Amino acid sequence: MPTRLLLLLAVAGAAVLADGRLLLPGDDAAVVLRLPSEAADAAAGEAAAGCEMTYGFLPCTDTALGNMFLVLAYGFLMFKAATYLSAGSELLLEILGPGIVGGLFLPILGALPDAMLILVSGLSGSKEVAQSQVLIGMGLLAGSTVMLLTLLWGSCVVVGKCDLSENSTATDSQDTKGFSLFGSGVSTDVQTSYAARIMAISVLPFIIVQIPKIFKLHSGHRLTVLLGLIVAALLVFAYCLYQIFQPWIQRRRLEYARLKHVMSGVLRHAQKHVFGRLLDEDGRPNIPVIEKLFCKIDQDNDGKLERGELQAFIIGVQFEDIDLDSSVAAEQVMADFDTSQNYAIEKGEFVNGILRWLEEAKRSVSASGAYSKKFLQDFHTRTRDEHNLLLGKDDEDGEDIKYPTWTCVKAISLLLLGTAMAAAFADPLVDAFHNFSNATSIPSFFISFIAMPLATNSSEAVSAIIFASRKKQRTLSLTFSEVYGGVTMNNTLCLAVFLALVYTRGLTWDFSSEVLIIFLVCTIMGLFTSFRTNFPLWTCFVAYLLYPLSLIMVYVLDFKFGWS
Repeated sequence: MPTRLLLLLAVAGAAVLADGRLLLPGDDAAVVLRLPSEAADAAAGEAAAGCEMTYGFLPCTDTALGNMFLVLAYGFLMFKAATYLSAGSELLLEILGPGIVGGLFLPILGALPDAMLILVSGLSGSKEVAQSQVLIGMGLLAGSTVMLLTLLWGSCVVVGKCDLSENSTATDSQDTKGFSLFGSGVSTDVQTSYAARIMAISVLPFIIVQIPKIFKLHSGHRLTVLLGLIVAALLVFAYCLYQIFQPWIQRRRLEYARLKHVMSGVLRHAQKHVFGRLLDEDGRPNIPVIEKLFCKIDQDNDGKLERGELQAFIIGVQFEDIDLDSSVAAEQVMADFDTSQNYAIEKGEFVNGILRWLEEAKRSVSASGAYSKKFLQDFHTRTRDEHNLLLGKDDEDGEDIKYPTWTCVKAISLLLLGTAMAAAFADPLVDAFHNFSNATSIPSFFISFIAMPLATNSSEAVSAIIFASRKKQRTLSLTFSEVYGGVTMNNTLCLAVFLALVYTRGLTWDFSSEVLIIFLVCTIMGLFTSFRTNFPLWTCFVAYLLYPLSLIMVYVLDFKFGWS
């Protein structure tokens, strides 16, 4: 409902801005909106109408302010499309698990909004119009890649930083050194460095398509575009196969979902059986009650919880109809709470861990984090169903998994809705960017480089920062792996779509400066992250600086040295 309301407001607001005045009661609304049934009459009466409505009814304007509004409106709808695709992908992963779904569908669906925008940027209009608009697609491709590897990568380091030990390894959940450039940072596992190497290799098609420019050849441009397209398509296929047979990224997601189920069971049990509520009437944490829970679990009253005491408590939780390994669950809780890594949980660590769990539970149930008295029950129900689906089998009592059909229908519906929205609003968004560029005389590349990635990558960026904020090596490894995976799909799938447009429509490949910044950023960050797993805080500034340097480089090469 909010999306529909926003769409109606966007259409009405854009119509007002397009006309340049408020719509008064005596005005002809049909003339302002120029609906298809009366388009001919309206066109005859308005000589000043120079824009073309997408699909014959979506509003258009030639003014900078009006197009800015349209960019924001259509950009938000593309953001919602990416959110629906992400949510549907996660549900599909929970149902079918890693492997074909996680390795084949998730990477493609994640890159779908970008690929759709690139596709429509070169399909519409004549060859001359397509040649001018395809620069928006290149701006999106370059901007998305650079944003992921600079702004998002650096932000994840800042948000996920922990204290570095003497061997430069980050200590999970321990952040006492503030913004020490060398004393705090993040650590990832070795598999994440493999993902960075794959990302660095994925720039190969860019190199192939630039061969005529590198060697100043007067022929062979069309052949190298075709060769680059073939190599990009083969790399997409190889990457998906790798994900299918080495689905470690998807397994990390599943492990995190299992931890969420342990969280929900413990919190719900504590809410029912401890004297008092974990949260007061205003939703504030009730610290004395949490401390009572600690004392209840601490059977030997030594002021700390050992693994055996946690396991005994988890056995008493009784996770309803779910067969959960109490030993594995106790190990997960110990790893999550024991920030001092002394194989025991002190009272302060326990209180901080429960507070973090409560905040995460509220955020999972409500996107705004608003407090509801039944949020623990809702959180428990959701995570229980997720856990059943993740197991992919019946419980030991022989009962069927609850609601798998409904979850499958929901996943497919979200995927179809996200795909339909991406397909529907990609074309008007590209037109709005193009018109805004014409109205402001700002090169369309720079507008699409900065603004469009925000619309298509916002949901992934928010998810990555939330994962990074847990300050754990395993969640940080997942975060950075998905960043590298997103760049890999940009360099393969999205580039393949772009090259297919250039080849089939006979467009000119003249994007040397754009290719150069993609190559440099991917190579620098790829080499920087491929052979190390520890990143002190100062490394975020390396990533941050690459973003403005990329913009400056394109400007200098295109407008000072005439590369465009």
